[in-house]
Amino acid sequence: MSVCDDLLLCNYRKCRVKLSGYAWVTACSHIFCDQHGSGEFSRSPAVCPACNSTLSGKLDIVRTELSPSEEYKAMMLAGLRPEIVLDICSRALAFWTYQVYQERLYQEYTHSKAEGHLKQVEKLYTHQLQSKDSELTAMKGEVTSLKKILEEYKRKYSDLSERLMERNRQYQKLQGMYDSMRLRNIAVINRESCAERSQEDLSGVFGFQPGNSFRFPTVRTPPARCSDGDLRSKPFFCTTPSEEPGNPIFSSPGNNQQNLDASRAFKITRM
Repeated sequence: MSVCDDLLLCNYRKCRVKLSGYAWVTACSHIFCDQHGSGEFSRSPAVCPACNSTLSGKLDIVRTELSPSEEYKAMMLAGLRPEIVLDICSRALAFWTYQVYQERLYQEYTHSKAEGHLKQVEKLYTHQLQSKDSELTAMKGEVTSLKKILEEYKRKYSDLSERLMERNRQYQKLQGMYDSMRLRNIAVINRESCAERSQEDLSGVFGFQPGNSFRFPTVRTPPARCSDGDLRSKPFFCTTPSEEPGNPIFSSPGNNQQNLDASRAFKITRM
């Protein structure tokens, strides 16, 4: 802090503003702004707010103008001997030097305090940075493992997708087969129903009652003449119309057992 570069500061701890206009100067080499000086030194006995010194003398506290007029400066030291003038100037310079020194001590204290706080903050931030680096490393490892798991899931998803497509193809094939078989069964049922209706119609035409068995009597052929050639009798069998295989016309539904009991083979001797 240079002597000519800056102004003095108020020595009140919570003020420290640059002084201008009027200021309060004490015998203990402290200076205060007009506001805090008027408030502090209005009480009796007066005590210096900076060093707690008791100011009981008449000239221990002086309210002075920091920027006096030219007339005041011309008449202030006029008529005094040179040694008195030099003594006054030396004391004024000593006061200024003391203020500069106090300000430097205060700035050094503030700097050291800020530096200590800065070191603590740097230490804290270094510790946090190390912890964050370790967390970042752990998270990178976790991300790598998650990427591997993701790749595994992608591969499984691809396999499952292929299997699902294959199952869908099989399902479509089976669905087509099922539809064709269902249509075929419907056609067979329709043909059977038509055949049953035709059978009922034919039974009505030929005079056979559905569900009743008809028995043909056993007859013999008349004896053959000698001129017929083969005189050996050859038997052959004839069944009733209801026993003929593959003939659904003469079969009555629901009476199959009765038809089998009622139908018998009869022998006809052929000469």
